[in-house]
Amino acid sequence: MAKKKGFFAEFKEFIARGNVLDMAVGIIVGGAFTAIINSLVNNILTPLLAMIPGSEETGALQLVLREAVTDDAGAIVTEAVIMDFSAVISAIVSFLLTAFVLFVIVRTVNKIRTRAEELKKKREAEEAAKKAEEEAAAKAQEPAQPAPAPAPTTEELLAQIRDLLAAQAKPEEAPKASK
Repeated sequence: MAKKKGFFAEFKEFIARGNVLDMAVGIIVGGAFTAIINSLVNNILTPLLAMIPGSEETGALQLVLREAVTDDAGAIVTEAVIMDFSAVISAIVSFLLTAFVLFVIVRTVNKIRTRAEELKKKREAEEAAKKAEEEAAAKAQEPAQPAPAPAPTTEELLAQIRDLLAAQAKPEEAPKASK
């Protein structure tokens, strides 16, 4: 009966696989690229989108659904409700840039792995061919073995058995040679 693995044994086996390490590296690299791309979008693309002609406080890519409500002292009682299309566009561009960079990285890693596998198979084939050549050379250098004596035919074996039985039945007579 197979023994059930405990939770920690299964977890240890899961962690020991190489895929977990690859996944962790991917997450870290993805986070780093996301930070770079967010900076690019927030500090370069968003200001460019805000420069599109429109009102002074809200760009043309913003739609005010409800104005802010202020009291007599000028303090904001209720925040304004604004649809900011430039933020959505920035998020889409950020996503597309992140996805593109990660695609390029994954594609490069896959090409490297494929090339490494091809080189490994080529090396193994070369080693197998070299081994076959060495074995063929070793066989060529071995002295020729004499051909084994042909096995007796069925008739010859039966004749030998008959002669042995006859010799046992009459020990005083020698077995006759038969053809």
